Amino acid sequence: MHDSHVGSRAQGGISLLGLMFWVILIGFTALVAIKTFPSVNEYLTIQRAVSQIAHSGVSTVPEIRAAFDKQKDIEYSIKSIGGKDLEVTKDNDKIVIGFKYDNEVQLYGPVSLLIHYEGRSK
Repeated sequence: MHDSHVGSRAQGGISLLGLMFWVILIGFTALVAIKTFPSVNEYLTIQRAVSQIAHSGVSTVPEIRAAFDKQKDIEYSIKSIGGKDLEVTKDNDKIVIGFKYDNEVQLYGPVSLLIHYEGRSK
């Protein structure tokens, strides 16, 4: 009589605990991404605005701040800073417009995320 021995193989798959871990991790990542998107979009809009203003030919600090405030009126997503918050300097006879601000993003209940933004014209 020949005994055929069926080899035991490890069963593949994911446990319920593993599945719950991945669902929570993916859910939290999605929540952070969705909540921070408007803040990141605002930063990118500010970055674009200061770069356009720096290359537009305006040369005095009041003109630059006024141009930014005008841009802020057009771009509804800019809420965190105004023209008065810009730092205007010169680098090799080129106008450089810098900005720095913090934005607190409410995630859930008492949990929030504080993002420090900083940029300058290119």
